Amino acid sequence: MKNDTNHDEGPLIGSEVQENDHKEDPNNKKIDALILALAEEKKRSAEYLNRLQYLQADFDNYRKRVDRQIDDARKSSNERLIISLLDVMDELDLAIKNAKDDKCADTLTEGVEMTLKRLRKVLEVEGLAPIISIGKHFDPAFHSVACTLFDGDAEEGTVLEELRKGYMLNNKVIRPSMVKISVKKNPDNKCNNDQEVKNNE
Repeated sequence: MKNDTNHDEGPLIGSEVQENDHKEDPNNKKIDALILALAEEKKRSAEYLNRLQYLQADFDNYRKRVDRQIDDARKSSNERLIISLLDVMDELDLAIKNAKDDKCADTLTEGVEMTLKRLRKVLEVEGLAPIISIGKHFDPAFHSVACTLFDGDAEEGTVLEELRKGYMLNNKVIRPSMVKISVKKNPDNKCNNDQEVKNNE
């Protein structure tokens, strides 16, 4: 009787174990989904990194190409200006040679004046323009005061004399004019050659 009872319980337990093996564990299912999602994200990240590396290489090539173009443009511009200035140098050499041959100061003066006129034209083409100062009211953006002069007739702050011409390049001041300006009261410091030299330094 006892053996029959044990015999009946054995198959029952085995069938429960077999049935549990066939059941899906929810945790395992979630883990599998996470592993799959992680693999997809790794693949996507690798693709993004690959695209980024291509974009970086393209940008580096573009930057190098632009740098070369800027450098070529600068060299070309300098070459054009220097060729123009070489002509001016030739004219100066010729003026000096003719003055020595003729032993005449007038010939030298005339040659230098013509050369200076040509030089100004070359620089004008490059965008250089003189600052008009005399008779204008003092403007610190365009003028540098060397000294002041008492002048009862001129309005205070008027530019009376230009000691060194100022210039603009493409509408930008590259050298302000050094000037003397008028004041209504007699200044303590008078304009003289020593002061002008000091201010020019």
